[in-house]
Amino acid sequence: MNFSSSFFRYKPVLVFTFCLLSVTFFSCSTRVKIDNDLKKYFDEYKVDGSFEFLNNKTGQITAYNLSLDAQRTLPASTFKIVNSLIGIETGKITDGNMVIKWDGIKRSNEAWNKDMGMKEAFKVSCVPYYQEVARRIGRDTMQYWLDSLHYGNMKIGDRIDSFWLDNSLKISPDEQLGLVKKLYFDQLPFQKRTQKIVREVMTQEDNTLYKLCYKTGLGYDEQHNSIGWIVGWVEENQHPYFFVTLIKTPDKNIDIQKARLSITTAILKQMGFFEGKM
Repeated sequence: MNFSSSFFRYKPVLVFTFCLLSVTFFSCSTRVKIDNDLKKYFDEYKVDGSFEFLNNKTGQITAYNLSLDAQRTLPASTFKIVNSLIGIETGKITDGNMVIKWDGIKRSNEAWNKDMGMKEAFKVSCVPYYQEVARRIGRDTMQYWLDSLHYGNMKIGDRIDSFWLDNSLKISPDEQLGLVKKLYFDQLPFQKRTQKIVREVMTQEDNTLYKLCYKTGLGYDEQHNSIGWIVGWVEENQHPYFFVTLIKTPDKNIDIQKARLSITTAILKQMGFFEGKM
């Protein structure tokens, strides 16, 4: 298998005792299952991490490592979801095929060294493409939309073209889950066309058994830990199930891209996905 109100700040207060999980978009009546057995998947790759899963059909949440699930960290390339939404909504991205010319600077990721359309830029997580999109959007407009979405800490910092990479902007896994759930149901404050285009570019696998949509992210936090994200949903029998995996490690020798992929795939397989039976 190829597997590369919402957004309010989480406040771990005493109500946690009664609600079990004071998450961004779930009420105290939401059923929560703490699954510590999922630790084995993170241990296999010697990484810390969290996993949160929403069965939208039943409303039940399955979660591992709630303390990390509530902590904010840089979104890295998962911010391309929001950067795309804002770009399309403001007309800075006309559609999924809009090409931005390569600036001629050779980068270590060879896939980025060419002219590229938005769909391909999203798939290969092309940082230079989305840095240019952010510059075209501009600071004031970007800030307006971050505030409107209540996206994490809503901070841009000093640089409009790298704030999602340099630890200025931070978001929790729980808030990420709220974002993709709202995106799926056209509940974000964007036109339906805008949300539809982004859902389509997030689609990674689509077959008779399931549809898998996600965005990955990779970066370094302020403690120099490697951070890896996978944020999205899996759809079977026309029912969506939302998930967020976050992994972190100080060990630079660990293959974060492989770890986040394998951990997420293994957990979803354990839950019974990818067979069209959910």
